[in-house]
Amino acid sequence: MSWWLRHIGWWPPLFGTGIKVTRLDKDLRAIDVAMPLRPWNRNYVGVQFGGSLFALTDPFYMIMLATNLGPKYVVWDKAASIKYKKPGLGRVRAEFRLTAERLGEIRETVDREGRTDVRFVVEVKDDDGGVVAEVERVIYCATKIAHEERKKLRAGVG
Repeated sequence: MSWWLRHIGWWPPLFGTGIKVTRLDKDLRAIDVAMPLRPWNRNYVGVQFGGSLFALTDPFYMIMLATNLGPKYVVWDKAASIKYKKPGLGRVRAEFRLTAERLGEIRETVDREGRTDVRFVVEVKDDDGGVVAEVERVIYCATKIAHEERKKLRAGVG
């Protein structure tokens, strides 16, 4: 694992909101994060700011897939949506898991089709286990060859 990943908690978008990585497995197939309620991530009515809840889920699945698929693949965040379930009144947390089976399915699909959009649903929970928000993340995965061919087609280069 790179130095940068071991110290991702100091990355300004995470550090600035108070997001802490509480688990980071060496194979990058399991990551847990937590965020306390602080004055700088509190909204107008005194609960967790929606943008901070969204940020809590932002880079992790993309990083996990890019690392586990390897250098022959292109991996990008493509889309995300959030559904708020209840106010975040205190510390919130989220877990990210990438099983060997799911990784194998993704690799098989990308190798067969050239690319795919992978969907993950992340539950942001409070300390009591209640779901504060549900975030869907869509990650684009492609072989480098297929990705470059699509770029040429979009640019009109034959």
